[in-house]
Amino acid sequence: MISDYLEQLKHRREVRYTITLLAVILSALVQSYVLQVFARPSGIISGGFTGLAMLVERLGELRGYHIPMQVTMLLLNIPVAVLCCKGISLRFTAFSLVQVALCSLFLQVFTFRPIFNDEVLNVIFGGVIWGASIVIALRGNASTGGTDFIALYISNRTGMSIWTWVFFGNAVMYCIYGSVFGWKYAGYSIIFQFISTRMIGAFHHRYDQVTLQITTVKGPEVIDAYIHHFHHGISCVEAYGGYSKKKMYLLNTVLSSYESTDAIHLIRHVDEHVIINVLKTQRFVGRFYRKPLE
Repeated sequence: MISDYLEQLKHRREVRYTITLLAVILSALVQSYVLQVFARPSGIISGGFTGLAMLVERLGELRGYHIPMQVTMLLLNIPVAVLCCKGISLRFTAFSLVQVALCSLFLQVFTFRPIFNDEVLNVIFGGVIWGASIVIALRGNASTGGTDFIALYISNRTGMSIWTWVFFGNAVMYCIYGSVFGWKYAGYSIIFQFISTRMIGAFHHRYDQVTLQITTVKGPEVIDAYIHHFHHGISCVEAYGGYSKKKMYLLNTVLSSYESTDAIHLIRHVDEHVIINVLKTQRFVGRFYRKPLE
């Protein structure tokens, strides 16, 4: 039974890698679209290393130098990726660098025309779609590189989300941008980044925790399978089925939300008649194992 599950798990891992690659391609395409359609026409810059690359490009233009942001993006991301890859994962880092490289390539290959002449609409629509592009990469188990590497590295070590701190770091860059190119554009850039940050916070929940309340007649089998595949504890209480009049087991465990799908799949593989109640955990006190990024 467990061997069959392991074979299914291997197949699902291959499917996940395919999904990750597709997510990386889509994320890069969407980002190149936002930069050309919303950001550049409005004179704003995005956050992170992409925004820094845009800032360097514009500062170079003032001095008569052409410093393509595509090149700067790669030069900034590669050393950070090397430093953070051990704390994240080699596979995750590689896919994220592919995303950055593809975004740079798409900026050279594709040409998208602006939709709006209104700066406010560009900021709002651009911020929403830019945030969505980052969420696509994150949900695909990759990232858009740059400060994402740093944020995920720290979050993976501490279990805390620091996207708000990333926003404040970007605000410093926007102050530099505003002092050179005008405070209106810096203000619009901050609003653009705030909207995209809120999008990320609304749809990326890797560090949320959930509680699984499991009712099964195969308590020992479920416990053995669960402990074998997950590094979380699980409690067990013997119970009595009010309807079936049979002996039952009530199991309780807390795990990360991104692990819940695999855990439910495993438990249902052991007991197809199991009842599972998934509850959002507001706060967990005690030692908690957090699975590293794959």
